[in-house]
Amino acid sequence: MKNTLKVVWAAWLLAAFSASTSLYAGGEYIFSAPPRGPVAEETKVYKPIADYLTKVLGNKVSYKHPGNWLTYQAEMQAGVYDIVFDGPHFVSWRMAKTQHEPLVKLPGKLAFSIVVKKDEQRVAHVTQLRGRTVCGLAPPNLATLTTYSIFNNPARQPLVVESKSFPDAYQSVISGHCIAAVMRDKMFYRLQKKNDNQLKELFHSKGIANQAFSAGPRISVSEKVKIVKALLSDEAKDKMQAFNKRFNKKGKPLERAGREEYLAHAQLLKDIWGFDLAQAN
Repeated sequence: MKNTLKVVWAAWLLAAFSASTSLYAGGEYIFSAPPRGPVAEETKVYKPIADYLTKVLGNKVSYKHPGNWLTYQAEMQAGVYDIVFDGPHFVSWRMAKTQHEPLVKLPGKLAFSIVVKKDEQRVAHVTQLRGRTVCGLAPPNLATLTTYSIFNNPARQPLVVESKSFPDAYQSVISGHCIAAVMRDKMFYRLQKKNDNQLKELFHSKGIANQAFSAGPRISVSEKVKIVKALLSDEAKDKMQAFNKRFNKKGKPLERAGREEYLAHAQLLKDIWGFDLAQAN
């Protein structure tokens, strides 16, 4: 079975590499992000940024919706994407494997809450969730991977039940479908206010660097400097209205991203197929 998976994944990577070669043949830079929604919705968020960077760099930057997570992972691993906006674990992996550099990040930290019912008696500590149901988004979602990282023995991890969204995971605990749920801490606090504080926090993760834009080796150092300057400028606010509505509702200024704050997070992906840091480039 493992050999079959390797063959299938190798085929995906070969196709992704071929796509990379053909897309860059004309000097076009490819910008992408996780496929969180339909093409039309995601294009509204990211195409204005691609168009803005085209103007800034004087070279075509095209937004590419990957279609699905399998394609996103395969194309990322094959080095298809020149500019990417996504989570710190992916940024970290690309730094290690595809020579990407973090450029600009969202303000604040990412932290996650594991929550249970207020009157839950079976679980008093997060380690007691081993073998029990935890509702959360499917891996490689960072909240779920953070949960897995608490448990050193893969055979004694919680059983993650896939939820469509964090609010869905919250309601699944209330209904008894899952003993616990994992979600972004800020989302948990908002849901608590709407639901009369029916749950309680069992575990709160340490904050780590937020989602960021990174750029790969086909983009020169001088071009990376231009991208940073452009995304941090006042002009960018107008170009990134849909982006800020999705990811930065308070409109706080974006921040310069540093290498050190992203280095360690690739380890969260170690059990996701194709992201093993020990594998050859």
